[in-house]
Amino acid sequence: MEIKSYMARIGQQAREASARMAKADTATKNRALMFIAEAIRRDVALLRTANRKDLDIAQDNGLEPSLLDRLTLSDKAIETMATGLEQIASLSDPIGEITNLRLRPSGIQVGQMRVPLGVIGIIYEARPNVTVDAAGLCIKSGNATILRGGSEAINCNQVLASLVKEGLKKAGLPEQAVQVVETTDRAAVGELITMSEYVDVIVPRGGKGLIERLMRESTIPMIKHLDGICHVYIDDCADLEKAVEIAFNAKCQRYGTCNTMETLLVSKNVALEALSLLARRYHDEEVELRCDEKAYQILFEYPYLARATEADWETEYLAPILAVRVVNNLDEAITHINRYSSKHTDAIITENYSHALRFLREVDSSSVMVNASTRFADGFEYGLGAEIGISNDKLHARGPVGLEGLTSLKYVVLGHGEIRK
Repeated sequence: MEIKSYMARIGQQAREASARMAKADTATKNRALMFIAEAIRRDVALLRTANRKDLDIAQDNGLEPSLLDRLTLSDKAIETMATGLEQIASLSDPIGEITNLRLRPSGIQVGQMRVPLGVIGIIYEARPNVTVDAAGLCIKSGNATILRGGSEAINCNQVLASLVKEGLKKAGLPEQAVQVVETTDRAAVGELITMSEYVDVIVPRGGKGLIERLMRESTIPMIKHLDGICHVYIDDCADLEKAVEIAFNAKCQRYGTCNTMETLLVSKNVALEALSLLARRYHDEEVELRCDEKAYQILFEYPYLARATEADWETEYLAPILAVRVVNNLDEAITHINRYSSKHTDAIITENYSHALRFLREVDSSSVMVNASTRFADGFEYGLGAEIGISNDKLHARGPVGLEGLTSLKYVVLGHGEIRK
């Protein structure tokens, strides 16, 4: 395969499809989503077989556990993909919505209309569910998309691509509105991120190495986040029963995700009791605790214990490892988070209303939570239907990126024959 010409052909097809998608009505887009959900449920066995083939190859190649976890499609995960499409279909269509309409002294009315971004290139590793989530969100938001999944999921992604094309065709939409790059050659990524004549936005979803490469090489704007260094702070006004459940869930519910807690901060006033209670829970999961000196002195008998280094505060483990620090107060917790956080998701556990409001206001992250697990930082959990990714940038989109994040605004002016004097 000649990569340059192949990718140019895909880009041209996507650009042509995007013009048709921008004009598609809501009912047609929703029908496509429902047809795809129906096809996914119909072909569960086919998807599991393709996924098993990918997993066997990945295990033979020594893929790390966190990526194997992301690669695995259980029956529940497959059903979640179908449910996510149905949820996207149930959401209001943002395209064509006019907001902020106001009358000017000249007599004209000025407002803003929501429009598609155009062609979105999405580059991701290991997660076949991203193929469906991204396709669904791009279809509903009137965009065309080029999907370049990781080589680890090539078999599963090809099956999913065929199901998406089937749904688009049955609904009367262009099949080229969603294209999955068929080659695993890494040169395809280099082409995709420099095809500015065809692609309007790049969304990378993958490991730090992938995103760092794209930040260096892409000539196209990106919606991205680099790390998921998430914090939970147990305040001195916390309900400790609640705090233990949240801090355990935030770390142990799933290790290999970007919204998993990587650093636990605990107020010195509750550290002895809180850490003692949590240590029992973490012990059962064999979680290694990398502690500052104060936490180390409290947990010195804990079997999976190490002293934290500076690097631990800025590491996304994606593993049963947790950095732990005892802080003096809320001020110190906020200072630590704003220094070391990747601005993804951070949470406070407290019953003090003023402390909660300060945390929400002063922590500079894309999702900030009170009395909830960081694992909720997810498009599906936020009611977006799905997400195309998480953005910790401050321009255009921030946090889980759903339908509105895949649109832009243009000014519209409604006149009655007015001329400027």
